[in-house]
Amino acid sequence: MNFQRNIAFDDVFFDALDRSALPVGQAQTLPPQCYTDPQFFEFEKEALFNHEWLCVGREDWIRNIGDYFTTAIIGEPIVITRNARREIKAMSAVCQHRAMVVAEGFGNARALLCPYHHWAYSLDGELIAAPAMDATEGFDKKDFCLPTMQVECWQGFIFINFDASAAPLAPRLSALDPVLANFDLANAEGPRPGKPFHFQWNWKVMFENNNDGYHANRLHHGPLHDFVPSSLASFPELPPNTAGYYRFNGTTHADAAFNPTQKALFPIFPKLTLEERNRMLFANLPPTLSLVVSVDSVIFMILRADTAGSHFVDQGTLYAPGAMKDTLFEKRVEMSMSAVADIIAQDLHVDAMVQVGLQSRYATRGRYSWQERAQQELNAWLVPRYKSARARMAASAATARGKLASIDVVVTS
Repeated sequence: MNFQRNIAFDDVFFDALDRSALPVGQAQTLPPQCYTDPQFFEFEKEALFNHEWLCVGREDWIRNIGDYFTTAIIGEPIVITRNARREIKAMSAVCQHRAMVVAEGFGNARALLCPYHHWAYSLDGELIAAPAMDATEGFDKKDFCLPTMQVECWQGFIFINFDASAAPLAPRLSALDPVLANFDLANAEGPRPGKPFHFQWNWKVMFENNNDGYHANRLHHGPLHDFVPSSLASFPELPPNTAGYYRFNGTTHADAAFNPTQKALFPIFPKLTLEERNRMLFANLPPTLSLVVSVDSVIFMILRADTAGSHFVDQGTLYAPGAMKDTLFEKRVEMSMSAVADIIAQDLHVDAMVQVGLQSRYATRGRYSWQERAQQELNAWLVPRYKSARARMAASAATARGKLASIDVVVTS
């Protein structure tokens, strides 16, 4: 049984969230209900996912005109296309006739054809064909285009925003650009991720673990991880409006990588400085993108929340240009992944058990080590958005009550 559900999301609850955004030495973890309660997740959709920039994939997944891929987040089916002008377009994948999904998976097409009744949409989402609708009164194809979203690209990643009035993303990532510049992620290469993972825990549990230096030499103690010691974690100060956060983690030797040799297996990104070759970088762009950056590869995870207790993850790896042409590339991948898989298995077990613990009547708001500052930085990103959304929703509700009262006065009089 989940003993955490019976709680009032009132002023007391939201005021108490401020304690999670205090400096790391003073901060408390978020209340367990933020990870487990379906009602809170519904609120979170409006507070975060309806208005923030959401990573959906990579530009090189749609290199050519007509290329498309599909995805979904918070239950919204989405299709991303490369149109005839080579622009990237993002739109709902829901046919505006009878709600059939117009595309699945990925491929290349001149138009998106709904398989149900063959309504056809251009790569811009315009309805261009609707068979046997001539006798339908007042029917105009212009009224039934696929809804579109804002699109922005950063470091080769595609982001969308459901909010047509949302401010641009790139200016709020200027603090991350310099630390990623020498990796040139826009031109990095890697295979398209396979089938997405579906994990049975809250998306924030995954986000926290992906950038948690505190557990590195505890949970992962051993030769596959000890060369990235928790004690060498550092957390640069970032401007308050930054749309992400990151930590550096020094390594005990240069060109370290997660494999049995502890050394880079793939070509090192060619522009790296000596300083960059002696550390790793862990970066998060909530609520959807997490990066593990080493000298020869970058693991990316695109998190797609679907319920309070589950989310999908598209996981891929990027390499320096030309790395995939090596005749031993696949063998090197096998060697690397055999080690990474062991580390990931430990993380996944912990994530699953944390979700179990968060539902306990005894789950509480814990305290942080300095090595967990990334968790406090996530809180500092979340809490203002939670509180702003609640104020916005409260104002909207008050306006609605005022209108109802006005109507009542008119009717009564």
